[in-house]
Amino acid sequence: MSWFLATVPFDLYELGLFHLVAEEGSFTLAGQKAGLTQSAMTRQIRGVEDQLGVALFERTTRRVSLTPAGRLLYAKSKPILAAAEATLQQLQQDFALIPQTLRVAVDRSIGLACFPGFFFAFRKRMPAVQLHVQQLTGDEIIGALEARTLDAGLLALPRRLPGTLTATHRFADDFVLIAPPDSELPSTPGPTNLRTLRKRLATQRWLLIDHRGTTGARLHAWLRKQGLEISPAIELDSFDVIVNLVALGLGCSFVPQRVLALYGNRRKVRRIATDPRFGRELAVVVRKNRKQPEPLDSFIRCILF
Repeated sequence: MSWFLATVPFDLYELGLFHLVAEEGSFTLAGQKAGLTQSAMTRQIRGVEDQLGVALFERTTRRVSLTPAGRLLYAKSKPILAAAEATLQQLQQDFALIPQTLRVAVDRSIGLACFPGFFFAFRKRMPAVQLHVQQLTGDEIIGALEARTLDAGLLALPRRLPGTLTATHRFADDFVLIAPPDSELPSTPGPTNLRTLRKRLATQRWLLIDHRGTTGARLHAWLRKQGLEISPAIELDSFDVIVNLVALGLGCSFVPQRVLALYGNRRKVRRIATDPRFGRELAVVVRKNRKQPEPLDSFIRCILF
């Protein structure tokens, strides 16, 4: 055992870098994820290959791919990295070790106006904990949570979560119909019955959230239920972009009411409350653990919504 430890050709850090290059197919992209330059990443992998005495990657001008030796190392070492990460997670859960970074992802379909409610109170309560925040699709968030590359996700709640995940915090997100400032759509002091608008809405140019996501699929189904067969001119994955395009006169849309808080007079749109109205449920999703690490538990409790 002493001989093996003294002569092992790489450590877990270098093994992790090897896996990044294998998965990204690029030294540049892998380096960006690891916080290294392309040349530094190349040197690290070259050092591992030199120590092993075998090439792990075939390099071309466009892409790098695994050699037979590289494929063997990747397959055999994947459980090693997974076991090391699981061990650290267990230490955090059982002994309340505080991680330096809390990794959080926010669904692309959640507007920027919601971000202060997610993060402001937590930053005041635990300023020493770094937040690493990404915007991903709902499916990407769920996949990353299962792969343990995220600690928490804020997303539109799907109909079913994997058995390894749970929703710890839920809140309603109501939608409103918006139209350009010069739109001929009628507005009333109270909610407008959608049936009375059906013919006019059918002739509008529509900008809708991507139908492939959880929110988009439900919104399209809800519109069909209301008798509105809408073929959108543009589909996007961001309600913030949609609001800006509606303000520029490019069409109508249904957007979360909270998204409009960012725009005020700078991006004027006509807001039309409808009856019935569409809504979704947002949620904080985490892995099922016996005990959440304190920073994650605090983050969940600090959400203001």
